[in-house]
Amino acid sequence: MNHLGDAHLRTWTLRFMALLASDAQDQLAWLGERELGTESVVEEVELLCRISEGLAERGAFEPENLRALQAIGRRLGGIDAACRAGLWGKALATDPAWDEVRPLARRFLLATLGDWRQPLPRPCTGTPAITEHAQAACVTLTFQHRTKENERWQQAAHRLLDIGGRLSGLTQPSP
Repeated sequence: MNHLGDAHLRTWTLRFMALLASDAQDQLAWLGERELGTESVVEEVELLCRISEGLAERGAFEPENLRALQAIGRRLGGIDAACRAGLWGKALATDPAWDEVRPLARRFLLATLGDWRQPLPRPCTGTPAITEHAQAACVTLTFQHRTKENERWQQAAHRLLDIGGRLSGLTQPSP
């Protein structure tokens, strides 16, 4: 890895994949009382899948380990707007897409870490202050509590990716 941001994005990806790879009952237990929108989860995963190729080019992941991430991105990209509406906890129980994503996330973790069983990320209970070093890693844990600053960061990331920019040049926008 040649950029400190790549290490954070790698951690972000691994934590999110650990959550997606978990059994449905573990995912629901992780959610607890939090109301997390399905659209937010899909957007975060699609972003991870989009940046994974660049991360592999810079050595954060092995290129051959990306097939599962790319398959996850394709599968979630096929979820229609009606299925993206509502809470993720309900979607986990009713939308078969999540049952299809689970083994893909497991395959990615197995290829990347040697075991798909990873500790789930510790959920944030409030909106933490986002620091430069915690930006990428904390997005996964706080997407249900997005702040205006975090939304601007994600929008900037999408714009850079859309024009072929690299995340290595992305900095946190000023408030």
